[in-house]
This record gives sequence, C-alpha cells and structure tokens, in this order.
Amino acid sequence: MALLSGCASSLPPAAPNPYAVPTYAIAPADQLRITVFGEEALSKEYIVTSAGDISFPLLGDVPAAGKSVAELSQMLTTELSSGYLNDPRVNVEVLNYRPFYVLGEVSNSGEFTFKPELTAMQAVAVAGGFTYRADRKRVFIRRAGDDREYTYDLDGGRPVYIQPGDTIRVGERFF
Repeated sequence: MALLSGCASSLPPAAPNPYAVPTYAIAPADQLRITVFGEEALSKEYIVTSAGDISFPLLGDVPAAGKSVAELSQMLTTELSSGYLNDPRVNVEVLNYRPFYVLGEVSNSGEFTFKPELTAMQAVAVAGGFTYRADRKRVFIRRAGDDREYTYDLDGGRPVYIQPGDTIRVGERFF
C-alpha cells in the first residue's frame, strides 16, 4: 500500500488523481439514454454490454466503454452523419451508474448507488458514518479493475473523489 499525501505529484503512476473532479468513463453494465433529436426510432435506453459495446440501430455494435459521455456523443454524431442522417444532434446521458462499496469501520457496510462527484467522506456518510473505532484520518480505496489498494488522507483539506466500482475500506484506529 502506498501512503499518498495531499500533493498530487506524489501519486503513483497507476493511481488516478483522487483530488481532481473525475471525468466519468462509461463501462459495462452502465445504462445510457441516447437521444437523437427528431429520430424517435434511435432515441432510447441502452445497456453497455460486458464487451463494452452498445447495440445501436443503423450502426451495429458501437464501442462505448472507456469513453466519456461527450466522446460517445461525438462518435455517434460522426457515424450517423456519414450517410445515415443530415446534421444529427445526439445527446448521451448516464441513467444508472455502477455501484460503489464501503466496508470496514462504518455503521452499514455494503453496496451503494454512485452519484457524480461523490467524495470519500460522503461515501462514508452514505454507509452510516464511522464507528467509534474507525480511523477518521484515512481511507483505503481499491479502484475498479485495480489489484492494489491505495491509502488516502482525509484530513488534507481536499476531497478524495470516488469512482463507480470503487471499494472504500475504513480501517480501525490505533490508540
């Protein structure tokens, strides 16, 4: 485990900067609403498959995983304007995000609904708050798809942002 200070330059290369407001990357199991203005047959809800694609009319399987909402919107606009529609207007929004998990010294460990710009302190609050034995100065976070757990200080004055799929562990304090 690496102990991260409040300075972004001390972050290990594999860890995302937890102090920057994250840009959401679409991933499998996300539920999207895609609206193509004036095209009711194309405007509907889509689920990102385990392969990271959405099955979009006219275009077939479109890779969505790893893209931001803006990137997917731009890609669909470009593809639809290539011989299918004149000047398409595409809007993409995420309806349901993947959950995050909180365990350890919190009142109610478990799986919780992700909201954009969620911080570690808010995640602990959603889990019922710290127990009396909790270490309130740091949390341990395993990012989705990462095999390492990172330690983040909570008393550095800057919020630590959570991503969907993250597992937040609150440790026990040592007297």
